[in-house]
Amino acid sequence: MPTLQGGDRLVVSKYPYGWSYASASFHLLPFMRGRLFGRSPERGDIVIVAREDREGRSEDLIKRLIGLPGDKVQMVGGRLWLNGKPVTTRRVGDRLLPVDGNFHCDANDPDGSRAFPGFAAARVTGKDGKLYCRLPTFRETLPGGRSYETLDFGAADTDDTPVYTIPSGHLFLLGDNRDNSADSRVPARFGGLGGAVPIESIGGRAEFSTFSLKGEATGNPLTWLANFRPDRSWKSLRAQIGRSAR
Repeated sequence: MPTLQGGDRLVVSKYPYGWSYASASFHLLPFMRGRLFGRSPERGDIVIVAREDREGRSEDLIKRLIGLPGDKVQMVGGRLWLNGKPVTTRRVGDRLLPVDGNFHCDANDPDGSRAFPGFAAARVTGKDGKLYCRLPTFRETLPGGRSYETLDFGAADTDDTPVYTIPSGHLFLLGDNRDNSADSRVPARFGGLGGAVPIESIGGRAEFSTFSLKGEATGNPLTWLANFRPDRSWKSLRAQIGRSAR
């Protein structure tokens, strides 16, 4: 969140960065170094990254690419620094996300395992009488002008980090929902990426959303029409020059 939300259906280009073991839809091949016919990703891309979860099962996460090989990345007081300079960040107000089966705006994970700072007090009733989650929204603009929105509820454990120097052949990934993201800031033992990831673990680049459904939709297509979200259909997921990616 906020660029991506639960229920969004995405189109992902598998080969803009070349082919690796992670390019296949099912990661049946073991980890192998290197890519074929690859080119360098760009800062700001939303990418699919393959990793093993804490039970050793293969899974895909979706994160934003922030650091390239040789970059120095750090979080200071919840703000992103890149190569010794703060990334341009400004508050753009609050975004109201509807509360539904995809997003409950709860203080805890559905299994109750972890508290999300800020969510407990973020539920509000809109003018239409429906429940929404009020999300503090910021716009980051990377060097070169690519811009996108992030969420930040305030103080969190991942707001301050050491300087990460990105090794050759690796990438540093962050989630836009900065207080709740299993990204490169979070150690692997806590479910995160555990630092920069090998470039061959990138399975593709997210391009656009085709359509989106509320959480009340089921596998039965007859439920889709009543739960269709037209405002989230056919939206680009590429960070834009000078304006937010929505």
